Amino acid sequence: MITFFRFGRAHTLIGTTLSLLALYLMAARHVGTNDWWMFGISLFSCLAANVYITGLNQITDVEIDRINKPYLPLASGAYSMRTGKAIVGTCLVLAVVSSFLYRPWLTATVLSSLLIGTAYSAEPVRLKKYHFWAAFCIIVVRGLIVNLLLYLHFRTSLWPGSTASEFKPLGDAAQVQGTVWLLTGVIFVFGIIIAWFKDLPDTEGDAKFGIRTLTLVRDREWVYSRGGLLLTVTLFLAAAYAFWVGWVFLGVGLAALLAGYRFVASQLDLDDQASISRFYQGTWVVFFGVYVVFAVLG
Repeated sequence: MITFFRFGRAHTLIGTTLSLLALYLMAARHVGTNDWWMFGISLFSCLAANVYITGLNQITDVEIDRINKPYLPLASGAYSMRTGKAIVGTCLVLAVVSSFLYRPWLTATVLSSLLIGTAYSAEPVRLKKYHFWAAFCIIVVRGLIVNLLLYLHFRTSLWPGSTASEFKPLGDAAQVQGTVWLLTGVIFVFGIIIAWFKDLPDTEGDAKFGIRTLTLVRDREWVYSRGGLLLTVTLFLAAAYAFWVGWVFLGVGLAALLAGYRFVASQLDLDDQASISRFYQGTWVVFFGVYVVFAVLG
């Protein structure tokens, strides 16, 4: 089981779970009803898509991972390539089939994520070779598709006495609450940060195999300083906006996350590989915290 979680990249599985739970709880509060069976199917579909995307990335990156991330199942030999491909293929089928149980928004979420995830890793497109397009993929999926489409999926599925087919796209978009737009804005920036910071510890393998990450195009100090400033300003502005419109508790939560991120950043030593890895994982903890704060207070 531990090996499978490594294959699915545990931090991304946790991020996916928390994002769905937060969006579901927000939609349930806004609509005033619950359907945990629908949530369970939605979570299953999105987690299957998550494992497909992360697994495909490991299949196409196995030689790079033997340098950058030798602990991953394919790179370490814990899984054979045949096993990896079987898991990826099974998860692809499960994600697609289950997504059609709740059309159109869950289907749109899963299919668009699968398409972008495939383009990110697989030849001949392999967008991860280019730092702009690699960041674009993460921003679009984590920042826009997950938050807006899944919220619309939950809201329309929970709406009493109605079905999703009764809603028109523009009418649905008008149902997105202000806290969801704020969440989307914060996570949109987090998508940029994750895209930049994920390559901070991986320079050796990326350089050897010609993956032009922003860390290689610039340097670690440039990526950290710009990314850190962007995230700091975003959390500060989000907290200030929440206080301004009267979402006091949400503002307090966002301010606490800002303080947490600054603490994580204060421990970073860019010359120490282990410190960089801890910093990156700490950034993901702050990312998780955003969804927890909005789940409880949004």
